[in-house]
Amino acid sequence: MAVRLPDLETAALNPIELAEEVMTHREVPFDRPLEDELVAELAGHWCNYRLWMSWEETLGALVLTSSYDIKIPEQHRAQLYPLIARINEHVLLGHFDISSEDGSISYRYGQLVTDPKAVTQTLLEDLIDIASAECERFYPAFQTVLWGGQTSEDALRLVLFAHAGEA
Repeated sequence: MAVRLPDLETAALNPIELAEEVMTHREVPFDRPLEDELVAELAGHWCNYRLWMSWEETLGALVLTSSYDIKIPEQHRAQLYPLIARINEHVLLGHFDISSEDGSISYRYGQLVTDPKAVTQTLLEDLIDIASAECERFYPAFQTVLWGGQTSEDALRLVLFAHAGEA
């Protein structure tokens, strides 16, 4: 449940200031490596996620990346590309990718912001919640292909299966 924060004048200049307040109220550890960046460690059900938020003032964009705490060895990346392509067909906002540098799997989303004053606590809460939900939703699919030897189709079917009733 979101706690309403007081309006911040500094948020009008840099949305990362408001993101810092959101993380503080959520009691999520974070760091500000640069003025326009925030890095946080989110605890998920399956693993921890590294959330990176950046304000790209020249583009007027708020960029959010949430990475799994796993690195895929280069020799195993090819088996995940078909899965990522299929997963991205089911993601309405943002997309997943694998870093060519270190093999990390990330969810990425960019929000165009024509007026930094329009960035609200609600928007930031929603972006964080969407990133977390998508990472949680598809983590089992990545694990099933990597370590369970399943096909992309089987892994996707597993995570998209609509649960009915109670066990």
